[in-house]
Formats: sequence, structure tokens, C-alpha cells
Amino acid sequence: MTLENWQEQLRRGGLEFAVLLTLAGASRYGLDIIRHLEESTDLVVNEGTVYPLLARLAQQGLLETEWVADEAPHPRKYYRLTKTGRGRLEAMKQHWNSFSRQLDALARQA
Repeated sequence: MTLENWQEQLRRGGLEFAVLLTLAGASRYGLDIIRHLEESTDLVVNEGTVYPLLARLAQQGLLETEWVADEAPHPRKYYRLTKTGRGRLEAMKQHWNSFSRQLDALARQA
């Protein structure tokens, strides 16, 4: 595996976590989620990646959706965390913190 492949795998593996983190503060519509991720991270995201992920997270009961028609010329589908989604996000944050501390400790030893 090349360094570039490894970096891409890290990004892909973190996308679900990044989407849930993006929705932790407030509900957002799909394009707003994509823009936020592009502005806040070096994740390469596009509609073909994010929308299927949002659909899967909603199907799993982690997100709720609502169509809002009064903000733009066309209705927008907003996503927000459910109670289950907030629980998943908290578990992911705990795991991430532990995992990253362990890797940081190894990196300092190297």
C-alpha cells in the first residue's frame, strides 16, 4: 500500500465520524454538510459519497430528515442527529480519543 492509499483509507474511514460531528451542533442540508467538511477538513467529499452515507445513516436510525421548503427556491432535505445518533457519536468520540492517544504515544516512542 502506498502512502497515498493509506491516507485515502484514513479519510474514508473518518467520513462517517466527520458527518456526525458536523451534525452535532445543528441540522444541515446535504450541500451545507459537504461545504462544511470541505472548509473544515482535508476530506475530499462529493455528492456521490455523502448522500448515500446520509441515506444509510438515516436508515440506521442515526439521522432524522425533514424537507424545508421556505428557505430556497426549492425544498431542501435537512438532516439532524437522533437520540441514537447522538449516542453513536459519543461512543465514536470516546473511541477516537482513546485510539488517537494510543497512536500518539506510539509515535512519540518512534
